[in-house]
Amino acid sequence: MEAAQPFFKHGPGPLLRLVFFVLLSLILMVVDTHFKYLYEVRQTIAVVISPVQRLAYIPTKISDLVNDFFVAQNLADENLRLKQQHLVDSGKLQQFLALMAENEHLRKLLETSQRNKSKTIVAEIISVPPDPFSRRVTLDKGIKNGIQLGQVVIDNLGVVGQITRIYPWSSEVTLITDREHSVPVQIVRNGIRSVVFGTGKDKTLELQYMANNADIQNGDSLVTSGIDGTYPSGLPVALVSKIKRDASSAFASIFCTPVAGVDRNKQVLILFPRTNPETPVESIDVQSKDKGLEESGAP
Repeated sequence: MEAAQPFFKHGPGPLLRLVFFVLLSLILMVVDTHFKYLYEVRQTIAVVISPVQRLAYIPTKISDLVNDFFVAQNLADENLRLKQQHLVDSGKLQQFLALMAENEHLRKLLETSQRNKSKTIVAEIISVPPDPFSRRVTLDKGIKNGIQLGQVVIDNLGVVGQITRIYPWSSEVTLITDREHSVPVQIVRNGIRSVVFGTGKDKTLELQYMANNADIQNGDSLVTSGIDGTYPSGLPVALVSKIKRDASSAFASIFCTPVAGVDRNKQVLILFPRTNPETPVESIDVQSKDKGLEESGAP
């Protein structure tokens, strides 16, 4: 038995199909916009294809997770590297600042040495005793460098102390704040001379044996008077910081703050004693001979 033959040998053409579906789409869009008939249909379709959409998104999500992991790992490594670099840079910056401060201090020491007429030598503090009541420090210059007992030690601001012990390659300085140390001083404002004594306390000196009615004020500057022959005159020593006048006592209690200090810098200047050039022996003999000839009338 033969199969039935189709009535039309060919179906609608592609153009006709396109026009048909376009018209159908427009009709459905108009109906949905005005009457909301297709809302439930869309919801049903969305529920049906939701699992398919989730499955389709899985590769993308896996790819995003992998990318995020590697990006986070790279950021963590970069953050760690930057932290380490920051620590290294911070250390270099601190060293640079310390070198700048040291160079500035050395420059000031050089200017002080040029202003001072005495011969000087730069020394570095190599040891500070752990005892808080000890007012002595050790320098890296000693007998081999020509250092002698009694030499004055200063910094760019003023008097630090005096050499009290010497060794071949080092020396010990007693600071002016030591209880057994004293410095003859003079008030710059009015020229009054006195002696300032160490108290054994850091940054504290005492100006003793000054009468209650002495002309001295807070902020007065004290410099070495030079009358002891040890400290050259005119070296800054301290500033008057506190004055107590008691009517029951003949003397005022006057405390001062040193202008210099080994707690600020590592380098100091050691002053050599000033020496006056001696008159040559031959010239003395010639002058005496000429004088004798004149007195005797000899040609």
